[in-house]
Amino acid sequence: GTLLNSWRAVWVVLSEDGLDYYKKKTDRSPKGMIPLKGAILISPCQDFNKRTLVFKITAEKKQDHFFQTSHMEERELWVKDIKRTISCLKDGKRFARKSTRRSIRLPDTVNLAELYALMKDQDNGVKELKLEQDNRVFNHCFTGATVVEWLVSREKARNRPEALMLATGLLNEGFLQPADEMSKEGAEGREQTSFLDQTKALYYFADSGFFCEGYSSDEDVLLKDEFRGNIIKQGCLLKQGHRRKNWKVRKFILRDDPAYMHYCDPSKGDDPLGAVHLRGAVVTAVEYVPDAKKYDIDGNLFEIITSDETHYFLQAATAEERKDWIKAIQAVSKNGK
Repeated sequence: GTLLNSWRAVWVVLSEDGLDYYKKKTDRSPKGMIPLKGAILISPCQDFNKRTLVFKITAEKKQDHFFQTSHMEERELWVKDIKRTISCLKDGKRFARKSTRRSIRLPDTVNLAELYALMKDQDNGVKELKLEQDNRVFNHCFTGATVVEWLVSREKARNRPEALMLATGLLNEGFLQPADEMSKEGAEGREQTSFLDQTKALYYFADSGFFCEGYSSDEDVLLKDEFRGNIIKQGCLLKQGHRRKNWKVRKFILRDDPAYMHYCDPSKGDDPLGAVHLRGAVVTAVEYVPDAKKYDIDGNLFEIITSDETHYFLQAATAEERKDWIKAIQAVSKNGK
């Protein structure tokens, strides 16, 4: 935000001459537009101390715009394409991705853009799911095997090897993106079929709402050392769940050394359900929470981003209480171990 210096999730569309940003994906008109002609992009941007994955666009009229992505690879993809757009505008050219059709021997009759549009069809296309893998939640994604099976079942390919070549073309042209470590390693490999026909390789549509997050389950192993620190602050807050995205009242206990904030169900005693390691974490007041229903939010929101990029969304009862929690957590994250 340019006025309150708060962070808000927005839907961003890169066009040939600028960035349009919308309050949500379904909005018909953008909330604003950043012209890229004559703009300067800086990445990584260190203006916000511990808040990582930020890049800055300075428009020709010297106005700064800051964006934060959900993971490193996403930031690099945005930075790469925005810089290329700026360069094309400077040279009077149109942005165009380099074709990889010849390298994977796709027939000239294949139209990857049309195929991509069919795959994104809400009724008959590839379904975007929330998948869990390696203690991470991948939102709006699908497996490589699902893509290959869809291409065969819709008669876009005669068999799985042919479908694999089509999927590789979609990946190389930027229509599909790798989501997890397995698919990223495949995309970076030198094999012609860099797309993986596997159930554990995850991908997402380039213009989808994909994001991934870590989560702490109620069965997390809690070490005794976590409870050694002095109690700095305690009280009840609303916490958004990582899996179901519902809000529940939790009692939080903030300790300083080591820097942990444990939470429990106040109706069931003090046995902790989970812990947030605050060393090196960032805490910020926010006005919007992804995947939250309007009637679940009464304001006074704040977000904790841990050093391993896990996001926690919390609600305080009053603005003053939110301010006190943020101040206390910031002190512990800076000085605690």
